[in-house]
Amino acid sequence: MSLIHFHEISRRYQMGSETIHALREVSLVIERGEYVAIMGPSGSGKSTLMNLVGCLDTPTSGRYELNGVDVSQMGDNELADVRNREIGFVFQTFNLLPRSHALHNVELPLIYAGIPSEKRKQQALEALTQVGLADRVHHKPNEMSGGQRQRVAIARALVTKPSIILADEPTGNLDSKTGEEIMELFEQLSGKGNTIIVVTHEEFVAQHARRILRIRDGLIASDEKVEKRTETDSLPASAVMAQAS
Repeated sequence: MSLIHFHEISRRYQMGSETIHALREVSLVIERGEYVAIMGPSGSGKSTLMNLVGCLDTPTSGRYELNGVDVSQMGDNELADVRNREIGFVFQTFNLLPRSHALHNVELPLIYAGIPSEKRKQQALEALTQVGLADRVHHKPNEMSGGQRQRVAIARALVTKPSIILADEPTGNLDSKTGEEIMELFEQLSGKGNTIIVVTHEEFVAQHARRILRIRDGLIASDEKVEKRTETDSLPASAVMAQAS
């Protein structure tokens, strides 16, 4: 059974007298453990696709099966429950509580899920350890770098052990070196069996994935596999030449 299965999904919006066709009968299968990047220019439909995958929106027509369950006709409360159980979100702007330390920020989804305090703290600490922040549990966001804040956000996405990690432009507010470190973290998480979907407009971000979906005019323009990178792929050209000489 596939994790994500789109059956001829369309999403239309009414803007006054004009109908916007954001997605046009898209069919798509994503298996458990895949690492997928979704790319496309502004207005291509990639954000609409992300919102549908993340159960933040419902299709105008077609069927979306998540973990074998048809979620395309669910109401808001049912979708909220699915999101809490199945999907961990990572945003460009981190979305952390500024006055709360890292551990409490990571605990939040577990509080909403009604998990007891001690178990919450244990799971949150495990998630922070996974992203390399075991020594930052009592630091607030303004006491951390941008990369560390994004790692806290990733730990928060991981803490409920969701079916999908869905990241929207996860390096958009980071410098290139820190962005590379975050993408390497996603690669490590993917290697441990997590299903990761990254929405991005940056080619270097997409190249960390194992599969790239390119969206244009509401359609999947291409669906390509990415060869596993070697260590030298991420080095500057000068460093590669130095190694070869």
